[in-house]
Amino acid sequence: MEVILLERIEKLGQMGDVVNVKPGFARNYLLPREKALRATDANKKRFEGQRAQLEAENLKLREEADAVATKMEGLSVILTRQAGEAGQLYGSVNARDIADEISAAGFTVSRNQVNLAHPIKTLGLFELTVNLHPEVATIVTANVARTAEEAATQAETGKAVVGEDEDETPYEMEAVFDENAEGAGEAGEASEAEEAGEETPAADDAGEEETAE
Repeated sequence: MEVILLERIEKLGQMGDVVNVKPGFARNYLLPREKALRATDANKKRFEGQRAQLEAENLKLREEADAVATKMEGLSVILTRQAGEAGQLYGSVNARDIADEISAAGFTVSRNQVNLAHPIKTLGLFELTVNLHPEVATIVTANVARTAEEAATQAETGKAVVGEDEDETPYEMEAVFDENAEGAGEAGEASEAEEAGEETPAADDAGEEETAE
């Protein structure tokens, strides 16, 4: 299905681009979230008539996101969890948990903006991308520890606090964001679409994403 993008979509294209996507991805994700329009003649004319307004609105939102990204620079959030001596959590830390802590720190962020490739299951420091706008992202550190005191130690040493007999391979700071993320993008939202059983841009590569986080 051909659609007109109303904002930048990672791996697909920029605002105004006409791209081919799978019908399910368009119906379940792009169209209901007003990220795209069906590429009919009427919608093409409609978009061209609104292009200047849409670009101005996008610019304003991007500038606001840039300001928030500057304030969030270097942000580290602490998530206390029970864990074994080797550092394995009794459970896990997911995107919602991290979003809640970021919001508690004074920044309004939803779980689909947190680009977490997989749940965190060990103690340690984890860098991840937070998408503030389709064109703006920032890095936040999740400090997962048993206590606030251990979190302080981890922040100082850059290593997880684990049992002395298990310290041959310490859990050092690692990046857990999607390796395909490119600065700013829609990885968080695409992940949400996948969780709902929807098709994502990754399913549209080969011939369909030649138009092109």
